[in-house]
Amino acid sequence: MRDVAIVGIGQIPVGEHWDSSLRMLAAEAIATAFTDAGIKQADALYVGNAYGGTLSSQTQLGALVADYAGLKSIEALTIEAAEASGAAALRTGYLAVASGAVETALVVGVEKCTDMVGSARVQARGSSLDADYEAPHGATLTALAAMLMRRYMHEFGVTLDAFEGFSINAHANGARNEYAMFRNIIKPGRFAKAPMVADPVSLFDTAPDADGAAAVILTSAERAADLVPHPIRIAASAAASDTLTLHDRSDLLYLSAANRSASKAYSQARVEPHDIHLFELHDGFTVLSALTLEATGFAARGEGCKLAQSGAISVTGSLPISTFGGLKSRGNPAGATGVYQAVEAVLQLRGLAGANQVTNARTAMLQNLGGLGSTAITHILQV
Repeated sequence: MRDVAIVGIGQIPVGEHWDSSLRMLAAEAIATAFTDAGIKQADALYVGNAYGGTLSSQTQLGALVADYAGLKSIEALTIEAAEASGAAALRTGYLAVASGAVETALVVGVEKCTDMVGSARVQARGSSLDADYEAPHGATLTALAAMLMRRYMHEFGVTLDAFEGFSINAHANGARNEYAMFRNIIKPGRFAKAPMVADPVSLFDTAPDADGAAAVILTSAERAADLVPHPIRIAASAAASDTLTLHDRSDLLYLSAANRSASKAYSQARVEPHDIHLFELHDGFTVLSALTLEATGFAARGEGCKLAQSGAISVTGSLPISTFGGLKSRGNPAGATGVYQAVEAVLQLRGLAGANQVTNARTAMLQNLGGLGSTAITHILQV
């Protein structure tokens, strides 16, 4: 297996892109990544997308995006793993280059969530839930997250305001990110008073659906050194799965896939949790932030919220998370999320994160979840 490095990155602002289609969003991010890498072509294209078929009535995104971006005849595939699709595409590109089958891989995550609104969007996104036992009975991702959060509060004896530090931190960082959808500040005490979406999940708890596209270019570490001054090495790439439905899990409050994928990534990169300088986790709901920190070895069970309450997760804290706003403030472009995480981590490791820069950042971990932890894909990047 060859070492793999990221040599180019590109992203567009996350938001409501009413005048742009999936192919246009993806092509813009791709063009920026090529410019950043100083190259004009790749050998393969891997497109991460979760809901193109239901939200945009469009599949075959690999061929569609390749054609529109001027990459005719290239190997082009669509990778789907619900909201972990972006990281799944990144892992596919990583494996292709590491194996030697591909010299240069282009990975783009793209989603167009605003093609539908209201209940139609909720139903379309429900396609990633169990079609026999969840979605037909009215279950939604938000409702299931609310059940998970309520159980967490009951089992560990915490109140709703214990989670507010996650949202406060995300918005504080997102306010300084020009690509973020919501750049407003959340003041202490406002979290628990926000309008409820699915009690106890509130408007300030759940990440907003959004359009977006981000891209990275991968090549062998040996070749990368000749292309760019500061290639970022992918030190680890690992994936794991759990049951699709919550009711099939033996322990609701343990993200076993997050634990397994992180453990494999630590082993590959030969690091431990205390070696991680920043962590771009999947904060689609604050309860996922708490559970992820516990599953990946940064907090004991039931104590994930304490890291947020103490300020440890801030850009200047001992474990910065959501350093550009995460899903909560940057916005949740579903299948593009994992690639946005990679772009943001590369900016940190290059020392180009501006006001959000983590001091002396040299090792970053990314974890992208599909559903409520049914799929977990972890990458560790190093300078």
